[in-house]
Amino acid sequence: MSQPSTAPAGPRVPEAVHRRRWVVLGVLMLSLLIVVLDNSILNVAVKTIAVPAPTGIGATQSELEWAINSYTLVFAGLLFTSGLLGDRLGRKRVLLFGITVFGIGSALAAFSGSPGELITYRAVMGLGAAFVMPATLAVLMNVFERDEQPRAIGIWAGSVGLAIAIGPITGGVLLEHFWWGSIFLVNVPVVLLALVLMAWLVPDSRDPNPGRIDLPGVLLSVVGLVLLVYGIIRGGELADFTDVTVLAPALGGLAVLVLFVLHERRSDHPAIDMRYFKKPAFSAAVAAIALVFFALMGVTFFSAFYLQSVRGYSALESGLLILPLAVAQMVFAPRARLVVERFGARAVCTGGMLLVALGLAAFALFDETTPVWVLEVVFFVQGAGMAHIMPPVTVAVMQTLPREKAGSGSALNNTFRQVGGALGVAVLGSVLSSTYRSGIEGHLGGVPAALRDTAGESIEATLAVAQQLGPAGEDLIAPAYAAFLDAMHITAIASAAIGLAGAVVVAAFLPGRPPRDGRPDGGAAEGTAPGAVAASGPVSTEA
Repeated sequence: MSQPSTAPAGPRVPEAVHRRRWVVLGVLMLSLLIVVLDNSILNVAVKTIAVPAPTGIGATQSELEWAINSYTLVFAGLLFTSGLLGDRLGRKRVLLFGITVFGIGSALAAFSGSPGELITYRAVMGLGAAFVMPATLAVLMNVFERDEQPRAIGIWAGSVGLAIAIGPITGGVLLEHFWWGSIFLVNVPVVLLALVLMAWLVPDSRDPNPGRIDLPGVLLSVVGLVLLVYGIIRGGELADFTDVTVLAPALGGLAVLVLFVLHERRSDHPAIDMRYFKKPAFSAAVAAIALVFFALMGVTFFSAFYLQSVRGYSALESGLLILPLAVAQMVFAPRARLVVERFGARAVCTGGMLLVALGLAAFALFDETTPVWVLEVVFFVQGAGMAHIMPPVTVAVMQTLPREKAGSGSALNNTFRQVGGALGVAVLGSVLSSTYRSGIEGHLGGVPAALRDTAGESIEATLAVAQQLGPAGEDLIAPAYAAFLDAMHITAIASAAIGLAGAVVVAAFLPGRPPRDGRPDGGAAEGTAPGAVAASGPVSTEA
């Protein structure tokens, strides 16, 4: 890979593509919407899926986690590879393939007859999503000129907030009127619409000079990421990160990823130029992405149980309660670039991380009687914080790489997000699980020995056993609530600490406010983050 250039980028997008760029962005948002929406729907449906047939499929806590984690494992493991393939084969082709596979997986998941089938089909959905997510951002970078990219990325990020808003509400409505599989089947008509619009409107683009494919690097990245994420997930499942079945894959994955880095540094045709990580702004941006999703994903997982199991809200009501988080992202994310222009990425992202940490810390004060308006304010604060983190750091990552490597850049952005999120669910989930078990074990003396271990797994398991025991199980309800709240408080404090660590990282390494002439430190073109580079060489964009 040639040495990156810092020369300003001239007009590079064909006029026919440039004229319909905002319509293309709308189609990309639809594709992103369906992928993100499905996960937010699943979060409010876990309680229903855990109920025995015919209402659900009787999934255990572990099976519910794997229904989420099988998607994450495949998604995270293939993100980097799918980005590389998009650069080589064409982002439109990869996007069409991914959304088709995602639709097929959704239809199959809707009619799953057992938890094992659901886990398998969720993995198929993860395969499709791995090809969708990087391609949407890569196409965006190739239909917008550099000065419009921050605005477009802000809108792109805001669509995630829209999905977060629509997902739980849609899931709640579907679960109140239809069977649980409808939360997956609803994806199919949206996928069909997206396919038609993509084929008609989205231009194809690729790296015009991709060079030889770095096959060893690709294989190392897949093996390393899959092993690492599996180890993380296994640790969360066991709530024990010292078990050999956790350490072996996790350490093995790290070792393979170290080999990947060493290989990429020595290769004359690397899949990703490791010199980009020497740029503080680039490294800080990807670290911030990982840290914020580490903190938030763990909290997102247990907040559904807090709202439904402790507070007694329905799936639809829980979705409506999370609405302020999504609204804040939708409102602020598209405007984040204006705040960055005035105050600089460092101040804006640091403030965003502090808001996220504050929102997470607030969970440590929640109990069974916390007023609803307090919950709404906290969710809004978290959403506002996210909206001032994701667009600036995404711009920093994407504008550091040449435009023809947009697929690789998008894949890196999403890989760090997924690995951080998987770590959050696993580590914070294990903290929640182990703390809950410690708190409830002393109250399980009256539970039959055969049910005692199951009753200690989670608040849902305890309440299920209490219901099974009838009047004899009523004494378990109050201790279950108390044990869960104590566990949630400890987990929330740990999450807030991670958020504060992210604030320190971005405060130390992200660029500050640009000089008045609009040219950031280093003399790059206007709109380019310090350390960012302009695209060099022709870009193939087929209208």
